[in-house]
Amino acid sequence: MTRDPSSLLAAAISARRAAYAPYSHFTVGASVISRDGKMFTGANVENASYGLSMCAERIAIYSAVSAGVRALEAIAVAGPEGVTVTPCGACRQVINEVNAGMKVIFSKAGQIKIESISALLPEAFAPSTLADAAPSSRSAPVR
Repeated sequence: MTRDPSSLLAAAISARRAAYAPYSHFTVGASVISRDGKMFTGANVENASYGLSMCAERIAIYSAVSAGVRALEAIAVAGPEGVTVTPCGACRQVINEVNAGMKVIFSKAGQIKIESISALLPEAFAPSTLADAAPSSRSAPVR
């Protein structure tokens, strides 16, 4: 990875301050960086209808994608001070969709850790899974 992991993690920690977590009080920040050095951040946003809440990681990624940036290389995630936080399953799936080689940066016991998304989400459901299931031109139409 060509970027400084501590800077990316510091941006995630800073982004955490913007979290809206009135129900869980579990604030999370994330920062994602593109191959050309553009950084985007996000913070978790909760909703009284819990299913409508959104994780910091997806907000950061969706901000990048909304700005037209698709070549993302690393994401950092930071939860409450002293708590090891890695992306949830839904966020891991989104990270894998954007870049199956993405690096995930987080803090564990005061040390910066870097994992590949493939290590955190083995046997991921990927765009290639859909292509593998596409009907071939030889198959008969379903009626």
